[in-house]
Amino acid sequence: MALEGRKINFAAGPAKLPEEVLLKMQEEQLNFNNLGVSVIEMSHRSKEFGVLLNETISLIRELMNVPDNFEILFMQGGGTGQFAAIPLNLKGSHDHADYIVTGAWSSKAADEAQKYIKVKKVFQPSKPYVTVPDQEKWVHDEKAAYLYYCANETVHGIEFTPTAPESHNVPLVADVSSNFMARPFDFKDHGVVFGGAQKNLGAAGLTIVIVRKDLIGKEQGITPSVFSYKEMIANNSLYNTPPTGGIYTTNLVLKWIKAKGGLQAIYELNLKKSGLIYGIIDNSNGFYHCAVDKRYRSIMNVCFRIGGPSGNDELEEKFLKGAIERNMISLKGHRSVGGIRASLYNAITLEETQVLATWMNEFEKQHNTN
Repeated sequence: MALEGRKINFAAGPAKLPEEVLLKMQEEQLNFNNLGVSVIEMSHRSKEFGVLLNETISLIRELMNVPDNFEILFMQGGGTGQFAAIPLNLKGSHDHADYIVTGAWSSKAADEAQKYIKVKKVFQPSKPYVTVPDQEKWVHDEKAAYLYYCANETVHGIEFTPTAPESHNVPLVADVSSNFMARPFDFKDHGVVFGGAQKNLGAAGLTIVIVRKDLIGKEQGITPSVFSYKEMIANNSLYNTPPTGGIYTTNLVLKWIKAKGGLQAIYELNLKKSGLIYGIIDNSNGFYHCAVDKRYRSIMNVCFRIGGPSGNDELEEKFLKGAIERNMISLKGHRSVGGIRASLYNAITLEETQVLATWMNEFEKQHNTN
């Protein structure tokens, strides 16, 4: 479906929503379920909102095959809030936690966690972030409270594929903010799986946290109640007013994912989209350059330079200008790394990806003198 006047939005987040979802939101904006009010006007403690909340939880459990020994929470503060909430909730009697730093977001998570627990990095991170060091070289500690990793680094385009890191007998904590429901997920060895909804699952403001039950109740005494997993579970995520509009939006996105065939179908489409763009990069004789180790290339965030490994500012500006003229927006790379970044989240269609591919081929033909 293509709505007139809409841009092809390759933003890293807040990101594109499926147009079917936006149309449903528009239809129900003034009168949700014939109740005579918008969903964002409803009391979060009403029976009607309770039905919506519990249905959304059930859809997450169904689509991700969340095991019964995990609770699903709706929280606020974004993924960044969980950088603090995780050590606050999981420290228990442990002295430290292990962190895998593979990019900007895992680095920020480790920095924040140091306020609440001693942090040990399983390897010394090195910039630029382009790969994940071999796990045989990691220094693990089985006495750690948990082992933290970012499943997909949005800024640098690095993704753990196809499996999670080895846990070494401690709970894995996964930040899945930018590949949430982009592929099937294996909860084996995981203790906490969390992510903001604004990339693949809805609107900014909602954070989904999936917590293994045996880890609940270990929070530090200084843990704010709004960040306490125990408190949130006891109140079915209604300790305070939740982001009701965000939960509603995610509910619609989950139904859209289910209608598309679930996570396996979504994953296969994401492989096609990313494969199309990476194929152009790899066959450009160096005109397009992706520095990320092919084993860890993100299928969500394709990061590349134009005109060589360091990029050519003039060419990249021309490329971005031409993309805008062709109805494509938000392709500029993160300010910390530059270049181009195409975020191919679930709502981006294969047809929209093909528009980008066509422009890349055209631009290379115009400017590649190698």
